Amino acid sequence: MGSISRILIIGATGYIGRHVAKASLALGHPTFLLVRDATASSKPEKAQLLDSFKASGANILNGSLEDHASLVEAVKKVDVVISTVGGEQIASQLNIIKAIKEVGTIKRFLPSEFGNDVDNVHAVEPAKSIFELKAKVRRAIEAEGIPYTYVSSNCFAGYFIPTLAQAGLTAPPRDKVVILGDGNAKAVYVKEEDVGTFAIKAVDDPRTLNKTLYLRLPANTLSFNELVALWEKKIGKTLEKVYVSEEQVVKLIAETPFPANIVIAISHSIFVKGDQTNFEIGPDGAEGSQLYPDVKYTTVDEYLSKFV
Repeated sequence: MGSISRILIIGATGYIGRHVAKASLALGHPTFLLVRDATASSKPEKAQLLDSFKASGANILNGSLEDHASLVEAVKKVDVVISTVGGEQIASQLNIIKAIKEVGTIKRFLPSEFGNDVDNVHAVEPAKSIFELKAKVRRAIEAEGIPYTYVSSNCFAGYFIPTLAQAGLTAPPRDKVVILGDGNAKAVYVKEEDVGTFAIKAVDDPRTLNKTLYLRLPANTLSFNELVALWEKKIGKTLEKVYVSEEQVVKLIAETPFPANIVIAISHSIFVKGDQTNFEIGPDGAEGSQLYPDVKYTTVDEYLSKFV
């Protein structure tokens, strides 16, 4: 694999960014975190998180995507840049591309993806525009000739599993479950810590250079019907199942105000269209559990056991 890269993480206090940062530190990479001045002062929880990163050896750099000079200075310190910014900052990643191009020494850029493969989706609005924006960032990276890895990690387990994707619940259902589509489309559920580990494993791997890293973990690739059956087995009870046709799902998206309609539209792509598994991984992709069989990822079965 060669020498271990110095990594800059942008968005390290965010939902997935914190797990990527932890993995970078745990796997021994010199780790730099670009943080806005306001982040620590405005949110005590994020200040604590930054303190824990510092204690683990992270280098905190003040700056932002809007401050080109700070971005360039941060990029100069590292070999690899990982963006984990949230949805509202996806377009701002064009500023990162500009800084990387200016510095000219970055060996790999991982833009903020960590979901469906945006080049293989059949989404309706408003998810369609979000995926198209991520695809636009991909095309900009490629046009500038920047070495990249896209991480298609599919569903965050922590987002979908604790409620079986049921709106308004705080624990998995024990009497009734609503299923979008026929429940047969397969999705992939990956624990956030495992997403971080796989992403960091890929940064120095020549096998993931200019490719998409797919986390299509065999034990965690399940149809919604299989997911429900797994839960039913654990609690020893059969749930009432309410199936929502695609036509009804599309109508629901149209009738739901923004931004709540985004979640339903993304769920339509995943659970109705099967966009996480309805295509073969081609020569431009590689699958994480095949590349890194040493990573002992958390299975959906293990994850569900916590809620019994």
